Amino acid sequence: MNVHLQRAYVLLAQQRADLAEAELRRALADDPNDGPAHALLADCLGRRDQLDEATAEARQAIFHAPDLPAGHAAMARALCRRNRLPEARRAIAEAVRLDPYDADHFGLWAGIEYSERDWPASLQAAEAGLQIDPEHVTCNNFRAMALTQLGRRDEASATIRDVLRLDPENAFSHANQGWALLHARDPKKAKEHFAEALRLEPGMEFARQGLIEAMKAHNPIYALLLRYFLWMNRLSRQAQWGLILGGLIGQSVLREAGRQNPALAPFVMPILIVYVVFVLMTWLATPLFNLLLMLDRFGRHALSRIEKIEAGIVGALVGLALVSLAAWGALILANSDWLWLALAAAIYFGLLTLPSSGIFKVPTGWPRGVMIAYASGLAIVGLAMFLTLMIDVKSAGPMVMIFGWGCALSWIPINALQMVRVRR
Repeated sequence: MNVHLQRAYVLLAQQRADLAEAELRRALADDPNDGPAHALLADCLGRRDQLDEATAEARQAIFHAPDLPAGHAAMARALCRRNRLPEARRAIAEAVRLDPYDADHFGLWAGIEYSERDWPASLQAAEAGLQIDPEHVTCNNFRAMALTQLGRRDEASATIRDVLRLDPENAFSHANQGWALLHARDPKKAKEHFAEALRLEPGMEFARQGLIEAMKAHNPIYALLLRYFLWMNRLSRQAQWGLILGGLIGQSVLREAGRQNPALAPFVMPILIVYVVFVLMTWLATPLFNLLLMLDRFGRHALSRIEKIEAGIVGALVGLALVSLAAWGALILANSDWLWLALAAAIYFGLLTLPSSGIFKVPTGWPRGVMIAYASGLAIVGLAMFLTLMIDVKSAGPMVMIFGWGCALSWIPINALQMVRVRR
């Protein structure tokens, strides 16, 4: 084996991808047709987020050594990082065909299926890898994650305990245990495992997000909402849409029943109020509780820049809505002719929180650009509505309808864009 290639393997094991890349380029300068060197260079570049170059190197590895499983596995990893999961699945399937006795291939396959939210397929791939190597860390971790999503928490906990016993210094295993404990409603212990994962690997996003959820889960209100969020995340995308649409249809049926039968109205109205409050909380809980977390000296360091911006924007809109509502109450007492304007301002700022919070719920890239344009457009329509209201109330009707329905129905583009996978 080329000495530069040998050094690259050692450097990659030490997580020094930049130095490994230099060694691999020297190896390829000696032999440009070296398939294993191209495959390893693809992994180096992928770790450094140079995804176009990583894909090109994986393609070179396959071209020069089509029967080399490592080349197809490198292609699968590059495609995973680019969110091209169906193509990644085909690539790893070819690697498995060429070498069906490599547990690493099955660990990668399990990760692809997990990202596709196909929990049974992820479990099947992980268990296939564990038949080859019962102590394989990645396969054990994905087995535990799939079991958690399938509601088999006891089996998942046992699996994670075993993998932590085998490798107590594995950051991903600690983060995985943290999420399992969140599902088991134990945020205190979850927080310890997330903190340990971040100590071992400071940049791990999987652990950072879990730590934030664990910190917020100490609040009993957010703890209830987190149970709902985790349960929703276990459902397929089709089931999630079915649940959302079912709720909308259900509240429409209830409203109509109350209208047709006045005797039911006293029972229907509280249910509808609880439903609306719950929906609003599911939309606004994350930024509002992140805003509270910013008051904590540890919490503010756990939040990302984007999360702080989201909390600031939504918090400011909610604050302005409350101030406007207080002004409306004061103007009622003063018997002012402008009290309707204060109420309109409270409604404007309150409704605008819905599309504004949606900006940060969708993936970065063009989906977030679409939501920024959507929310900005509604904000402009709302401002035009205010100006028109002060000049001629009757002519403001169309803008009131556009703004009101645009905000109320913003859940449709948000939920649709949330399910988009942005390819890189």
